[in-house]
Amino acid sequence: MTHSAPLHVPSHADLRAVVRIVGVASALGAPAPGPEAAPAALERNGLLQHLQGLGVAASWQETLVPLTVPPAGAPMRERLDAVGELARRVADHLTALAPEVFPLVIGGDHAIGIGTWRGVATRVASRGALGLIWIDAHLDSHTELSTHSGNIHGMPLAALLDEGDPALTGIDGPRIDPANVAVIGARSWDPEERERLQRLGVQIFDMAEVRDRGIAAVFCDALSVVRERTGAFGVSIDLDALDASAFPAVICPESAGIAPEELCDALLALRGCGDFAAMEIVEYLPDLDPGGTCAGWVANIAGAALGPSTYLLRAKEREFGAHNYAPLPVVFRHGRGVWLWDVEGRRYLDMMSAYSAVSFGHANPRLLRALNDQAQRLALTSRAFSNDRLPVLMERLCGLLGYDRVLPVNTGLEAVETALKTARKWGYKVKGIAPDQAEIIACEGNFHGRSITIVGMSSEEQYRDGFGPFPAGFKRIPYGDADALEAAITPDTTAFLVEPIQGEGGILVPPAGYLARCAEICRRHNVLLIADEVQTGLGRTGRLLACDHEGVHPDGLILGKALGGGLLPVSAFLADAPVLDVLQPGDHGSTFGGNPLGAAVALEVLAILDETRPWEHATRLGERLMARFRDARLPCVREVRGRGLLVGIELDPAQLRATTAAELLLARGIATKDTHNTVIRFAPPLIITEAELDAAADVVLDTLAAATTHRGQTPLQP
Repeated sequence: MTHSAPLHVPSHADLRAVVRIVGVASALGAPAPGPEAAPAALERNGLLQHLQGLGVAASWQETLVPLTVPPAGAPMRERLDAVGELARRVADHLTALAPEVFPLVIGGDHAIGIGTWRGVATRVASRGALGLIWIDAHLDSHTELSTHSGNIHGMPLAALLDEGDPALTGIDGPRIDPANVAVIGARSWDPEERERLQRLGVQIFDMAEVRDRGIAAVFCDALSVVRERTGAFGVSIDLDALDASAFPAVICPESAGIAPEELCDALLALRGCGDFAAMEIVEYLPDLDPGGTCAGWVANIAGAALGPSTYLLRAKEREFGAHNYAPLPVVFRHGRGVWLWDVEGRRYLDMMSAYSAVSFGHANPRLLRALNDQAQRLALTSRAFSNDRLPVLMERLCGLLGYDRVLPVNTGLEAVETALKTARKWGYKVKGIAPDQAEIIACEGNFHGRSITIVGMSSEEQYRDGFGPFPAGFKRIPYGDADALEAAITPDTTAFLVEPIQGEGGILVPPAGYLARCAEICRRHNVLLIADEVQTGLGRTGRLLACDHEGVHPDGLILGKALGGGLLPVSAFLADAPVLDVLQPGDHGSTFGGNPLGAAVALEVLAILDETRPWEHATRLGERLMARFRDARLPCVREVRGRGLLVGIELDPAQLRATTAAELLLARGIATKDTHNTVIRFAPPLIITEAELDAAADVVLDTLAAATTHRGQTPLQP
């Protein structure tokens, strides 16, 4: 079923709304046959499907073929005329496309570029002149008089700049100003070619400069060249610009070229360019790519450039998604280590790590290997059957944390619900509470999830509004007040559910000795102490568990987030046999809970914890970070608090709102989120280095100071 509802996006943001792929199956300019098969091969290998999967409205328009193909060894005159005739047809075809269409031209050899860019120049003439980025291992700037090889695919750039045979230079269309042409990645040329381009004023970023400065910086400079006093620009990519060891399927391979992944990353900048008018990819040789790896790179290159922008993706999310989230104005595309990149290629330091779920970094190689290896063997059976990974995980979790039993589920919410159900049944079956009278105590400011039961325990009005009536049997007490716990316990109290540090509540650390006293009170009254360590557990706060700061071993322990390594939802409730043995087959379950895929990842998480002891790193860096924040004595900061690498800065809303601070930090490459509109949280992956954390602290302090100074005592508005 196709959803046909219109997407309401302003016209200025609806970049490349319609992409039409035009194949040109030609090897007229090449030294040998082969590139003419590229359009059909790329179509078979899923180029169109890849673009559509990214959300691009793309279709394959048609594939043009030469009307005349001179025989091998034909005179130069005959070959020039054949290339010129095809170039005219390509130019005319592109000119005739509807104005809203974005052409993606797939060659064929690079000689087709003469037609491509004459046609595109005509299409954009009403907007102004055309600039052109030419990414190629060669300069393609010979004429029929200077060529050593006689290959016409070495002539298109010269012809576009009006030098060469009239069959190539005489294609109808506006001329391209050499001052608005930039060549990237060249590393093999004849002296005549470089002299010609330098004489004409073309900017050449050769491969030596790319290696020295990086493709991203060079590409940025090239964009400046082609956008100077122009109405639009295009990008032509000869695939021999790529390093031949990574992309061998080209006509004229050259070593030491651009890494395909790095080119893709640079091309992401094009997604936000409203004046990006057309793209051309040429000189793929399918015969040299039997496994389709290079075809996959072609799809990735096209997708990097043509994928939807931040604005468009956010518009789709608003249009089709429920409005239960208000995400910050960024759309992330990939992550590695402590870094995230958005769809336009901008980089951000992740100072939130998905609420501690990504404690071991994005795309952690060990966790990915565990995931991939297990996914190829067995991913899911349900708990109707046993699998070979879960028993090992159960044993290691219990051994590491000192419990008899564990019940694996998926999300933190599920683990909390599991703990609540278990506690109630323990109250009835073991403690002897009268049926339907069991009480569970929670704290003001708690956050344990958003199910009906759990929001019924919440003191946050928004979490409760419109969702009642709530299940009975819960009461709340002030957080950090052990006397309040003692006073609230009755003979019907079965459990006390508490976060060792309230994360969503504002990174609230209770008074020293609080947890230890709560544990003593619970033991004395035969009440289960259940610690929700979904966010604080597994090294986040400077100990393996946050409870370890006070030497507390809770009766029940809830884990999640980091247990899945940032790859899968994996959570668990742990307790000793007298507690968890109240559950019988059929009492509780989860189709995906304990699946072998999640168990394999969790096992690798435990191995990493054992080998690296990240809590020691978190202790040292957390103390360093909080000292930096406190020592700055910024007037907008009310308090700095936290433990390990779970740190909060409470802001004075009269000077700076936390929601605004989060957006200002995002604009400077720091990704984090506020809580309760007053606290900015900082919980980076535990693998962050001291240098990375220091750099982040510099940006945070500078941003907060500048925001406060900019408006004096007037609060900045979101």
